[in-house]
Amino acid sequence: MPYVDRQNRICGFLDIEENENSGRFLRRYFILDTQANCLLWYMDNPQNLAVGSGAVGSLQLTYISKVSIATPKQKPKTPFCFVINALSQRYFLQANDQKDLKDWVEALNQASKITVPKVGNLPLSTEVLKSLTAPQALEKKPQVAYKTEIIGGVVVHTPISQNGGDGQEGSEPGSHAILRRSQSYIPTSGCRASTGPPLIKSGYCVKQGNVRKSWKRRFFALDDFTICYFKCEQ
Repeated sequence: MPYVDRQNRICGFLDIEENENSGRFLRRYFILDTQANCLLWYMDNPQNLAVGSGAVGSLQLTYISKVSIATPKQKPKTPFCFVINALSQRYFLQANDQKDLKDWVEALNQASKITVPKVGNLPLSTEVLKSLTAPQALEKKPQVAYKTEIIGGVVVHTPISQNGGDGQEGSEPGSHAILRRSQSYIPTSGCRASTGPPLIKSGYCVKQGNVRKSWKRRFFALDDFTICYFKCEQ
């Protein structure tokens, strides 16, 4: 049964499968540290280990997408077993009894819980509101007539010049006055690229899948031209 230590961490012994599908479980001492955002496991209780002995395994809580009880098909003849899904890897762990199993699954799900706010319940911050309203306050543009088109499934408004043209003089052949191709880039260190626009904001959000309508945690990076998302910060 897990317990809470003096540092408000959930601790206890579990058996973890050394390698997936190996069927070999090893006894380890686990520490669920929500402040450090990680799950650590040691050979034994760190109090019984030599000074300086580190963890033999760790897992970032932000990488966990789901924690559930393992089915008999997944782990036959392995009672009180549950599985942690993290990125493309699965960790199978075995608890001591049914209550131990329930407590660990609930604790891990709560620690890595992804909450999706309802529409309208998340107000914009003052900084975001200022950034949205500042360009309008600084500059008053004259009213211009627009022509509405659908290009590639996207509604595009094109300004119409006074002489009845489409306002596309000087544009590249075959290009549109409003549509521009954004320059994408691949981060080389964290979420920041060696070359490219500076980041406006970055951090974890939850994103709904296109085919499977489930919500997953992703790391987003926003600059002046693009918003990119990755499986993790690295």
